[in-house]
Amino acid sequence: MQTVNTLRMLRTALAQLRVENATIALVPTMGALHEGHLTLVRRARSEADHVVASIFVNPKQFGPNEDLDAYPRRLAADAAMLEAEGVAVLWAPDAAAMYPDGFATNVSVAGVSDGLCGAARPGHFDGVATVVLKLFNQVAPDMAFFGEKDFQQLAVIRAMARDLDLTRPHVDAIIGVPTVREADGLAMSSRNRYLSPEQRAAAAVLPRAMQTAAAAIAGGTGAAEAMGALETELIAAGFTSIDYATLADAASLAPLEVLGAAPARLLVAARIGGTRLIDNIAINPAA
Repeated sequence: MQTVNTLRMLRTALAQLRVENATIALVPTMGALHEGHLTLVRRARSEADHVVASIFVNPKQFGPNEDLDAYPRRLAADAAMLEAEGVAVLWAPDAAAMYPDGFATNVSVAGVSDGLCGAARPGHFDGVATVVLKLFNQVAPDMAFFGEKDFQQLAVIRAMARDLDLTRPHVDAIIGVPTVREADGLAMSSRNRYLSPEQRAAAAVLPRAMQTAAAAIAGGTGAAEAMGALETELIAAGFTSIDYATLADAASLAPLEVLGAAPARLLVAARIGGTRLIDNIAINPAA
């Protein structure tokens, strides 16, 4: 595996991969890798000739009071994990390489980025869209892989790719990969390490409460009633607040009052101690 940290080095490495129409898959990450990230890499390896992974802790997607400085950085350990999974190139720029002096461009995707985490974290999805567009332009992959745990992020990236005509060689396929979960159902996340043992045990209530709410909605219960019961269960378990608990259309992320004929998603963001956890699950259309 080649590790590169300048755009010139990246382009040289990519030129070496692009022989005989070889396909390249991109797996963007912010590091602090876990099994969820490695699942993306394995899926990418199964569908492309070469995998390029990126590690970049993107300052533009962190708000003023968020955990940019505290976000775990362990490049050497992450690189070893990626090399063991057969990644061809690790693109690991620093902030100066990604955002050089005078950088003045912002990418904003209206609609899908407005509510949910977009409302709770103003400017977050502008930062996501900006850095992902740069990664697409830098790597020019044939496909890119993202986890469904960050479902709104995936929707924003898909909308951006559609609106900006990011077709071959700039990401012909944006592929969402199902959420990887711990044995007790909690979605894998780098932020799980912030939880105390007591908070970690309580956090397992989140996926269970979501499954209960999803079953109720699928059985005809209105979203408001099901979400109210979910929020009550989370607070009783030790969660300190709920940013949102919403039933939404899976494509537009518009909120729904009841389950209809189109695919829907149940999305939750809740805080336990100082840690904000997000999760989502699909709900099949009503019969």
